[in-house]
Amino acid sequence: MEVLSDLLEARLPFLVGGGYAVNIYTGARRPTKDLDIFTTAREFPRLLACLQHDGRTASTVDKRWIGKIHHGNDFVDIIFDSSNGAVPVQDQWFTQARQGRVLGLCVPLISPTELIWSKVFVQKRQRHDGCDIANLILKQRDDIDWHRLLAYMDAHWEILLCHVLTFRWIYPGERDAVPAWLLDELLERLRRQREHPPPGDRLCRGRLLSSSDYRSAIEAWGFLDVEG
Repeated sequence: MEVLSDLLEARLPFLVGGGYAVNIYTGARRPTKDLDIFTTAREFPRLLACLQHDGRTASTVDKRWIGKIHHGNDFVDIIFDSSNGAVPVQDQWFTQARQGRVLGLCVPLISPTELIWSKVFVQKRQRHDGCDIANLILKQRDDIDWHRLLAYMDAHWEILLCHVLTFRWIYPGERDAVPAWLLDELLERLRRQREHPPPGDRLCRGRLLSSSDYRSAIEAWGFLDVEG
């Protein structure tokens, strides 16, 4: 499909993410079944309208975060948020964009920092992006803005700590890829948290990771849902 060339010609704001961006940043040959295009919620309708021609059909799959462009058996995801509503595409993403070649065209890519942020909550039974995050840390350590990533994840710092510790376990000889100050900050937050009793309410944040895998906690086990 000529989706990328159409968007470039129309000068619409978009970023390529997903597996194509991961492969460019890491040099991996990670198979990817589709093309992920990111834009803001404001620009989302314009992208769908722009791409709906020459036999393509456009649909809003979930009005909270994603649409699709179909052409035969091929499809492109148009994404403006995450499924849990926690990772909206922001204008800042475009000021931090990089350039790369995708399907023979030079296009804007999500930066390594925002690419990690777009993947941190993808932890489902049938899909888990932890490998992508570990490999991005390994290959893009010097181009990740760790302060910006921490700011994005401030309310979810424990998830960031989990990814950092997983990286250290996967690549023990590359532990210094994660700045010492960041690990110190996250561990200090954990230490301070342990000084206080747990929340009084029985909360389950698992549905921020998967709306289906933690359904029993909400429907059968008496936990309160904090899904975004």
